[in-house]
Parts: sequence; C-alpha cells; structure tokens
Amino acid sequence: MTSIPVFSLQQWRDAAPDERGAIADEFIAMCHGIGFFHLVGHGIPDDLIETYFGLLESFFALPDEAKETIEKVRSRHFRGWERLGSELTNNRVDHREQIDLSTENTPWPDDVEPLYLRLDGPNQWPADDLLPGFRSTVTSFLAAMDGLAWELMDVMTLGLGLEEGTFRRLFGERPFSLAKLIHYPTTPPGEAGVNPHNDAGFLTLLLPHGVGGLEALAPDGTWISADPPPGALVCNMGEMLQAITGNYVVAATHRVVAHERRFSTAYFHGPDLRTPLVPLDLAPRFAAAVADSPRHRTAGFMAKRDELLAGRDDIASTSAPCFGEQLWNYYVRSYPDNVERYYSGSVSR
Repeated sequence: MTSIPVFSLQQWRDAAPDERGAIADEFIAMCHGIGFFHLVGHGIPDDLIETYFGLLESFFALPDEAKETIEKVRSRHFRGWERLGSELTNNRVDHREQIDLSTENTPWPDDVEPLYLRLDGPNQWPADDLLPGFRSTVTSFLAAMDGLAWELMDVMTLGLGLEEGTFRRLFGERPFSLAKLIHYPTTPPGEAGVNPHNDAGFLTLLLPHGVGGLEALAPDGTWISADPPPGALVCNMGEMLQAITGNYVVAATHRVVAHERRFSTAYFHGPDLRTPLVPLDLAPRFAAAVADSPRHRTAGFMAKRDELLAGRDDIASTSAPCFGEQLWNYYVRSYPDNVERYYSGSVSR
C-alpha cells in the first residue's frame, strides 16, 4: 500500500439501511490494512475550524511567561502547556510544543488506587482576558471531534459484526479522551517533530492546518505521506483497538517531520480508564485473517519506560490489562520528570 485510503462519513450518513453493511465491510477492511484513512464528509463547519486555528496560533504566539500560567508541570493530571522538547517518544526528544487536554471527569480522591485513576481531573486553561474565546472555541471543536469518533465507532461495530451499541457500552460511565493542540517549528535535521510511535487509545482524529509532515509506516516498512487533502481529517487506529480486536486492527505507527512551521490537533478517543483490554468475541474469519498475516500476528505494543532503558526495541510489550494502565505507561514513558514530581517512587507502577 503506497497511499492512504479515503472514507466518506457523509456517504455513510446518506446510505439506506440495506447499503450500510457493504460500506462497513469496506471500512473495517481499510482499518485492517494500513490503519490510516482520510475522513471526508465530516461536516465540521469551516468557520469553526478557521476560528479554532486562529486562536491556536494566537496562543502559541504568546510569550512564554503567559503560557507558563498553564504549564504542565503544575498539573498532576498531565494537562497544560509544555514547552519545546518536553515530551519524550521512545526516550527521544520530540521537537514540538503543545497543550494537552483530557476529558474533565470528576476527580477521584487524591490517594485513590490504582495510580492511573489519578489521571482524572481538571484541565488548565488560559485566562479568558488573556485569550478571549479560547476555552469555548476549543471545547466546541473537541466536542465535534468526539461526535465524529462515536459515528466511526458505529460503522466499526457493524463492520466487525458486533451487536449495535457494543462500543458505547464498552466505553463505560467515565470515558476518557485526550487532545493535543500542537505547534511544530521546523524540524532540525536528524530529529523529529514527534518520533515514530503508536497511539494508546482507541482511534485518533487529526486535523492539520494545510502544512505537511505527517508520515505513516506502510506494511512494507516504508514511510508514506499521511497528510490529508484540503478539508479532510486523518484517522488512525490505536493500541486499545488492537488489543480488543485480537490484532485484527493493529495500531498504526506514524511520525512527524515538519519542513516548515506546522499546527495540528490530535483527538484521541478513549473509554473509561477501568475498561479491560480483553479481546471481543469476533467471528472466526477475523482471527483467521490475523493468523494469515505475519504483520498482524506479531504486532506488539509500545515499550514501557523500563524496557526502553534496558535497551529493548520501541515495540516490545504486550498489552496492559486495562486502558488506564496502558495510558499510565504512556505518561511514564513520555513524562518521567512529571511522574517523579507527583508520584515519586511509583514510576514503574
């Protein structure tokens, strides 16, 4: 495969009930392939997108002293602004700055166990007088991305032959999604805006703003451009989906190398942190497809930090038993200093 396939959500919306099965079959076959697709016909208004990106550019143009008011080091929930080079991917520095946000569920008690439940909590937002309309516009935009993700899950439910509403029940009472609002300066030679990785969640929706740099790892081991046509989103599959489909849909490895200044937003759709990563009861044909494909059969998960420090490969682990632990592994791997700041002595947990 040398290009990214395209899926039209509007075609799905317009299809008669007896036409949707064929569309869903094509969709799930596409997810089984490279694990990336371009999403057209999504329906997010152009004016919302333009307003949103205007505010995003305005935030990143602020002096560091202003951005520091919501710096991630202030948050034990790993939320807020992080300066250039703060995140590690596979123990390599990413050349980007960003704001990290997550679903604002009511926090658990401060001493709740297991530790991953402490990821629930409030976001950090810039003061409205500093950047009027930022919080409301970002919230509206991410709500639109959330709605698209739920629609795609309904298509996936049918494509996998599952009972209607399966994923909505699986996601539990406290779904936990993440978002990264990203500014990439031009990537220095030999570095990456974000190094090769898989996403930890269920699926990812990405909106870049007209500048290339996103690349997907094709099944033959080559890197291909994953930047969408104008107006389209990019969607890729995550490790949670890999775990619960028994590797029928594998997490899509990707990276960013920005040849010019770039802005983008990634929305990571995820369930309740307590959701077990247990394979669904799928028809035998899905397991047979995995058995027939060495790439699917041998696909692993992102290595934990202790594995990386021990010299293991980037993809080395088995899945964690639940989504929260899978996500906790990501934070320990990517933000060891912040983990040590708030969870001293618990880095390996």
